[in-house]
Amino acid sequence: MAQTVFIEAINQAIAEEMRRDENVYIMGEDIRRAVYGATADLLGEFGDKRVLDTPLSENGFFGAAIGSSLVGMRPIVETLTSFMWVGMDQLISQAAKMRYMFGGQATLPVVFRATMFYGGGSAAHHSDRSYPMFMNMPGIKIVVPSNPADMKGLLKAAVRDDDPVIIFEDGTLFGMRGEVPDDADLPQGELVVPFGEAKIVREGTDCTIVGIAGAVNHAVVAANTLAAEGVSVEVIDPRTLVPFDKQTVLDSVEKTGRLVIADPAHKVCSAASEIASIVAEEGFWSLQAPIQKVASEQVHIPYTPALEKLVYPTADKIAAAVRRTLES
Repeated sequence: MAQTVFIEAINQAIAEEMRRDENVYIMGEDIRRAVYGATADLLGEFGDKRVLDTPLSENGFFGAAIGSSLVGMRPIVETLTSFMWVGMDQLISQAAKMRYMFGGQATLPVVFRATMFYGGGSAAHHSDRSYPMFMNMPGIKIVVPSNPADMKGLLKAAVRDDDPVIIFEDGTLFGMRGEVPDDADLPQGELVVPFGEAKIVREGTDCTIVGIAGAVNHAVVAANTLAAEGVSVEVIDPRTLVPFDKQTVLDSVEKTGRLVIADPAHKVCSAASEIASIVAEEGFWSLQAPIQKVASEQVHIPYTPALEKLVYPTADKIAAAVRRTLES
């Protein structure tokens, strides 16, 4: 095991996959000049044919990446969630639908690394957490890592997948340190985290919390606080939203009888809403209290830090939601 920073886990995954497969390349805006972060040092090792600077035209270079994936390349596209709106025609009309419309004859092994820079005064244009919108579109796999080990393992799995994958990288976690297993210590010989397998971060018996991306860590803090009050909380990290491991969540709710979902995205039509719907439909008789959603308020993100911090889920909000389920 090695202590690794979240953003370095991204860099490790990209470099390892580029060494493993010469068809893997990375592209994005101004990545060649990066002196830190997830593209640092890649140009020196792999050269300018595999580390591509792009113009400020997401619709253009998203389309180029999708096209190259159709002919055998495996592009990794670096972007921000807030810039993805510019490339929506390529993402939705082409990447998501092409394999279906071609009767399965085409594969599109393209990865979009979508960074979510929220919580740092970036204001409404640059603070999006847009994964719920892409969950609604068939044909795209949605990944939401919450720690360095999963970030590395899920990104490696995404590069090897033959379908379009959007991996939403929570910018609030970029400085997070965590243990990342050494490949030599793993029975399979390398760290690759399969899609559709949730992780039970903490076991408990009184209430289930499903956390998404950075909210997983808030959920753990809330669980520790509640443990001091004699409340046993189970924390689940879904890791991928498409495909979604509903069975792990349903099994947990069957045990605890209560569910709280913590989601950094806006509350309306959120990932939290979909998870709540699944449990209400398929695990209703296990519930002993109404499901609680702790998500971002349904407002655009204000620029001022004093107001912005009020918008998102926090450990205190999550703990309060658990207490409400216990009072029902």
